[in-house]
Amino acid sequence: MGMKTKIALGAVVGIAVIGALSANSGDGDGDAKSDGRTSASSGEKAGGGAKTDGASDAKPAEDKAVEKASQAEQFKAFVRKNGTPEEKDAVSHVTKVQGADEQNDILDAADVYTDFTGGIMGEGTGPAKLLASAFADWKDSENGLVTIYDADGELLGNGQF
Repeated sequence: MGMKTKIALGAVVGIAVIGALSANSGDGDGDAKSDGRTSASSGEKAGGGAKTDGASDAKPAEDKAVEKASQAEQFKAFVRKNGTPEEKDAVSHVTKVQGADEQNDILDAADVYTDFTGGIMGEGTGPAKLLASAFADWKDSENGLVTIYDADGELLGNGQF
């Protein structure tokens, strides 16, 4: 009985420490929210030509729209542009993405929610691996973990990014 209590207490403390670290990782001023990693087409911005005064180019307007879109829409746009046909099919089931906008390369955690059902034994396990792989192509971190959930919030899979 004493050993089980120690293990349970250790697990609770560990979860509390991880929660505190991830909650504090977002602290800071709002000016640092927009960096090169927040947009799916940041590589295109660097390679694009300089803007001229008064000239309206379609690409910058499209980039601004992608930057203002939700994280899920940014992820979907990236996969639609760069993904395999299987990844494109899997990303059509994504409903929400959290934690992809701010990274500190220490303990980055992102969550991808889908409309799959059945948990780890359901139909979404295979596509969850594809989504984790596509997420790793989209975002890069020294120590990132992306977790894929089904419609009921049950774990489907995870992967490093």
